[in-house]
Amino acid sequence: MPLHYHPSKTDKNLPVKTMYRVALAGNPNTGKSTLFNALTGLRQHTGNWPGKTVLHAEGTYDFNGKTFKLIDLPGTYSLYSNSADEEVARDCIVFEQPDVTVVVLDATAMERNMNLALQVLEITDQVILCVNLMDEARKKGIWIDTRKLSAKLGVPVIPTTARNHDGLQRLQRTIEEMVEGKIPTHPYRVHYGEEIEKRIAEMEPDIRAIFDAQLPSRWIALRLLDGDQNLVDALKNRLNRDGEEKGSHGTDQPLYPIEA
Repeated sequence: MPLHYHPSKTDKNLPVKTMYRVALAGNPNTGKSTLFNALTGLRQHTGNWPGKTVLHAEGTYDFNGKTFKLIDLPGTYSLYSNSADEEVARDCIVFEQPDVTVVVLDATAMERNMNLALQVLEITDQVILCVNLMDEARKKGIWIDTRKLSAKLGVPVIPTTARNHDGLQRLQRTIEEMVEGKIPTHPYRVHYGEEIEKRIAEMEPDIRAIFDAQLPSRWIALRLLDGDQNLVDALKNRLNRDGEEKGSHGTDQPLYPIEA
């Protein structure tokens, strides 16, 4: 069953999905782990990501008869492969493709936090922005118009104060509605200028052909143009793994060369 497929009422013979995967992304010190703990309680476990020394935390919660598995990604400022934490967060969102990615933002430092949020919006349409620490923002006289922000960015924006459980039920309801396909999204995409946009448009058809439209072609084109050799290696590993799973010997199909 495709990742975001939701059977209609006429699909009586198809199983209904009741377990959904939700990734929590965000900068350090946004209250992301507090949100994770508030939602999952004692239903969580930790370990390391395969092949990494980076902590891997997962937990579950139930809502309206559905089970949601939360993946607490490492706190990062970007997805640019500058550290093991960034690689783990990137690989989860790009390759594992959770049903929803919740980006947790610090309401007192929105400008700094938006860098990561905009990168995630380049990768997936299934995004919810959770503006956390709203109580701290009020103390500092900061007021955030979440409705206007949602209209501008094209995805739901939910205000919360995780340590007080404020807004968590609304967040859970929004996650549920998104996995059910009830929330259409139109994520804001940064325009990078005529020359770069032209290069992106030229590369995207080839990227989609190589990966069967499974991966975010625009974001991959941007990273290749930026010279992200780490991502090139990850993409080659994925192609080889997919080839082995299909009974072939992988692939030597070239990717775009990294430019200086």
